[in-house]
Amino acid sequence: MHVASSKYMKICTKLSDYTYDLPKELIAQQPAENREDARLLILHRSTGKIEHRIFHEITEYLYPGDLLVLNDTKVIPALVTGHRISGAFLELLLTEEMGENQWKALIKSNARLKKGEVIYLGNTTISAKLINKAEDGSWLIKFDKNYDIKDILTQIGKMPLPPYIKRNNNKGSFSSFDQERYQTVFAQKEGAIAAPTAGLHFSQNTLEEIKKHGVDIGFVTLHTGMGTFLPIKTDDIQKHHMHKEYYECPGEIIQKIEKTKEHKNRVIAVGSTSCRVLESVAMNNQIPQISGWTNLFIYPPYNFKYVDVLLTNFHLPKTTLLVLVCAFAGRENILNAYEIAKNKGYRFFSYGDCMMII
Repeated sequence: MHVASSKYMKICTKLSDYTYDLPKELIAQQPAENREDARLLILHRSTGKIEHRIFHEITEYLYPGDLLVLNDTKVIPALVTGHRISGAFLELLLTEEMGENQWKALIKSNARLKKGEVIYLGNTTISAKLINKAEDGSWLIKFDKNYDIKDILTQIGKMPLPPYIKRNNNKGSFSSFDQERYQTVFAQKEGAIAAPTAGLHFSQNTLEEIKKHGVDIGFVTLHTGMGTFLPIKTDDIQKHHMHKEYYECPGEIIQKIEKTKEHKNRVIAVGSTSCRVLESVAMNNQIPQISGWTNLFIYPPYNFKYVDVLLTNFHLPKTTLLVLVCAFAGRENILNAYEIAKNKGYRFFSYGDCMMII
C-alpha cells in the first residue's frame, strides 16, 4: 500500500499552484496513427527521474503478478443538435440519465433559455421540456414520451469531443474516425460522455502482450461525466465539490487486489477514473460494492490505499485531474515532468501522449 511520502510531497491548496502554460501547437488534434505508437513518459516519483519511451514498450515496466485495472466504460454519442420552437439552433450535450424520461444536459443557445420552454432534438419531432437550471449551468430536461434516448443518440448524436479538439475550425465537430478512436478497444458499458483517455493507447495486440507477460487484467467501470471534466473554480481547491459519477467494481476485483498485495505485487490504475473507483472502494473498507456513486476528489495530501502505479495522459491546468496526479507523485515532480514533456514536444490532452508514474 502506497502512503504519500513527505519526502517528495509538498502540500499546496491554492488553485494557482496547479497551472502551467502550454503552447497551442502541443494540444493534440488527432491521435497517433497507431494507438500503441503514442509516446510514454516514465516518471519515478520517489526520485523525479524521467525516461522517454514509446507506449508499446510498456511491458518493460510491468512485472508478472502485477494487476492492471482498466475502465471499460463506453462513450455514448451524447452531442446532438436541436432547435427551439422558433427554429433557432441549439447544441445539447446530454450528460446524465436521471430516470422518468429525464436527462441532465448542457445546452448552447444564442438566446437565453426559459424554464418550461419546449425544445426539439435534431430535425426530429422528439421534444423535451426545460424543467430547471442547476447552479453548474446544466438543465434538467424531460422528454414528452418514454423514448430510448441512447438508441436515438446512436442515430443522430456525435461523439462529445473536448472543445480544444477542432475539426475544420468547427468547434467540437466530429468525424467517423473519432467514432472509433475516441473509444477504447475494451469499451463495453455505455454511459460516459468523455473517453477514459489513458486507455486509448491500448491495442488488442498490446493487451495480449501484457497478458503473456504474466500481468493480470481486471475491469472496473466509471461513466466519465461532469465530475471529471469540469474545471475547479474555487481559489482553495479543498472547497471544490465533485459531481457524483456512477461506478461499478465487481467483488472479484477486490479479491484480485488482495491477492496482488499479498504477493507484494503492484496494482496499476489506467487513468484517473480507474484510480478513483479503486480508491472509492478502498474507503468503503473493502466491502465488495458492485455499483454506486462517487464524488471522491483526490488532492494532496492523500494516502493511496490500493493504487501503486498510475498510467495517465497529460491534463489541463486547474483541473481535478492535474490535482490528482500531483497528489500521487508530488506537485513539483509533475510540473517538472510537464515542462520536460513540453520541451520534448509531447502531445497533450485527450488525443495526446501519456505518462506512467511508478
